Amino acid sequence: MGPFNLMTQLERRAQVLAILQQDNLSEWARGFWGQVFDTIAMDEGRYNARVVTLYKDIKRKQGWISYE
Repeated sequence: MGPFNLMTQLERRAQVLAILQQDNLSEWARGFWGQVFDTIAMDEGRYNARVVTLYKDIKRKQGWISYE
């Protein structure tokens, strides 16, 4: 995940919307991709909160340089 970029998020939503517009999706797939579409972060605060949630519990490997 890189820094927040609204255009990237809009492109992601467009790609998911294209999937949702297919006629051959099962009910499960439509529900899954609908949830993905609804949860794509469209503002920097929500995006950054998601990044923190995803990476907060990851332990750094020994021998790696930390700049904190």
